[in-house]
Amino acid sequence: MNPLFKDADFRKASGSGTGDCVEVAITEHTTDVVGLRDSKNPRSTVLVIAPGEWLALTGGAL
Repeated sequence: MNPLFKDADFRKASGSGTGDCVEVAITEHTTDVVGLRDSKNPRSTVLVIAPGEWLALTGGAL
């Protein structure tokens, strides 16, 4: 687990139901990065991306 996201509140899309998916965390102490993790393995690696990359990813998913 990336120490920046140790106490972060990860969230997943409300439409994901109970299935496994990607969770995201954007916190006030990590405003310059976005954390992504696998919901079925929350203690594993956190992928850290820049806010612009997150916007490009989510904008392309619409």
